[in-house]
Amino acid sequence: MAAVNNPSAPARPRVVIVGCGFGGLEATRALARADVEITLIDRTNHHLFQPLLYQVATAGLAAPAISGPIRHILRRQIRDGRLTVLLGEVTGIDAARREVRLNDGARLPYDHLIVATGATHSYFGKDGWARHAPGLKTLSDAFDLRNRVLKAFEQAERYPEEREDWLTFVVIGGGPTGVEMAGTLAEIAHHTLHDEFRRIDSRQSRVVLIEGSDRILGSYPPELSEKASRQLEKLGVEVRTGCRVTDIQPECVTAQPADGAAPWQLRTRTVVWAAGVAGSALGRAVQAATGATLDRAGRVVVQPDLSVPGHPEISVIGDLASAKSYPRRGDPTPVPGVSPSAKQMGRQAAANILHRLRGEPTQPFRYVDYGSLATIGRKAAVAQVDLPLLGTVRFSGYPAWLFWLFVHIYFLIGFRNRLMVLTDWAWAYWTFQRNARLVVEPASTAALPPPSQMETPR
Repeated sequence: MAAVNNPSAPARPRVVIVGCGFGGLEATRALARADVEITLIDRTNHHLFQPLLYQVATAGLAAPAISGPIRHILRRQIRDGRLTVLLGEVTGIDAARREVRLNDGARLPYDHLIVATGATHSYFGKDGWARHAPGLKTLSDAFDLRNRVLKAFEQAERYPEEREDWLTFVVIGGGPTGVEMAGTLAEIAHHTLHDEFRRIDSRQSRVVLIEGSDRILGSYPPELSEKASRQLEKLGVEVRTGCRVTDIQPECVTAQPADGAAPWQLRTRTVVWAAGVAGSALGRAVQAATGATLDRAGRVVVQPDLSVPGHPEISVIGDLASAKSYPRRGDPTPVPGVSPSAKQMGRQAAANILHRLRGEPTQPFRYVDYGSLATIGRKAAVAQVDLPLLGTVRFSGYPAWLFWLFVHIYFLIGFRNRLMVLTDWAWAYWTFQRNARLVVEPASTAALPPPSQMETPR
């Protein structure tokens, strides 16, 4: 198929950005003010505020509250005539011809390329576990997980003799996502649903958080990890650290304690995977096209300026990049896979493209760490914030929870989203209710009669 091209387009440098997550969106906004022709490609039509995705999965927020149409978010840049947004999936890169290949066979030329397609789930070679323990990266994942959680309570009501299995929820992985999921599941069981069933008492639910290392929130200081663990236990979550999951079946999870004790099994029908991430499949396409190195998680190892070695015209940012921060003083340090780093990488990659266009040397990436936040549940959170003059401040509990609320509302895109989230959270705080508790199954063509039996329209 012929390359996608617009003969009427001005002869500006062509920048193709793949992915409209935090990094891709920031890069687009930074380049939109320059004299370049930008094409933004994403396989969905929306930008997603991923830190609150678990709220959709646990029925706390509706999907539109944490997402927005890409075309609406970037409408001003589109109106200025230098940005084209395409709905499509990039499946390959031809570095020699400087083209990206789309899933429909089309080819799109570029002078500069930014790859920002993020990460996906990693099951450490046990991909068969994905059927029984879904992860949480997209809205589709959130809808699927929400259905599983809500239907577990429905099945317990319908089959009370199996209530123990249905009312046991296992979260694998003690990072921020796993901690947030476990705490919220406990709140749903103990507060939201406790008076809505006749045959079961949802407060008898069991939420188990399994972490392979010796503490949860391993990237946080030990004292905050300990406080988070105590807050989870206060909410009713069983925290099991030092346990490595060895098998996941439809009705059972098997784990091996690190101390060499005998493996133990836990019967459950609902498992949430929050234990590992890997670079998106496009990382392998970058490797095939450029000879770039991938780390163990499938992320592309990039240069200090975020470009691919040997291909300065290609930059990789966000969760797909294995990058380091190069401070003015001290040794380089790995960049964490969080949304602030993706935003900063997006801006830096855009700035380096403009440096190249002006014939100037590019600049190494310097990550500014403003701190870390993790919510655990109602009035429970941990925070580590770097403040000017005061240095690093660590706090937990209700103050950290209020700070977490403010930060997430502030960084949401659009006034409408902020208002929706603030309203829903205020309602949930005073009533313990979650308004997005809808089980919506995808339409199945299996239920349709054969075509021969279907009535022909006249």
